[in-house]
Amino acid sequence: MGRDPSGRQLVRERRHAWTVPLAPGSVRAARERTERSLVLFGVGGASSLGGAVLLVVSELVANAARHATASPEAEITLTMTDHLLVVAVGDLDPLPVTLADRSAGQGLRTVADLARAHGGDVGVEPSPDGRGKTVLVRFILPSGTP
Repeated sequence: MGRDPSGRQLVRERRHAWTVPLAPGSVRAARERTERSLVLFGVGGASSLGGAVLLVVSELVANAARHATASPEAEITLTMTDHLLVVAVGDLDPLPVTLADRSAGQGLRTVADLARAHGGDVGVEPSPDGRGKTVLVRFILPSGTP
């Protein structure tokens, strides 16, 4: 990898973003597109990391379809750098997601557990315009990941 003019190492970033309607079949469509993106990133869907990412996308899209009734679609973004893979699922529903809430569903607990198992974490960011939120799930990439 090269260096910028100040001598800092450049970080290679790959990103795929798409939307899915929050309707029947959206989870399957999101999963299939995620799997194709992972292959292009060099992460196999059958690997531990690939399986975790597929399950996280499935859970987050299912949650959006179930709870984000004010949002017609979800935006999914996968971003991979040299050391990190970030899954972002955003919707336009103004109702917040509180990860620390003990009443949070099993799906969000599963997402948090998968992120932790891969050295990562989960966060929620409000949309800049205040019309929704994005759930961000970070995974630390194992050494040797392309």
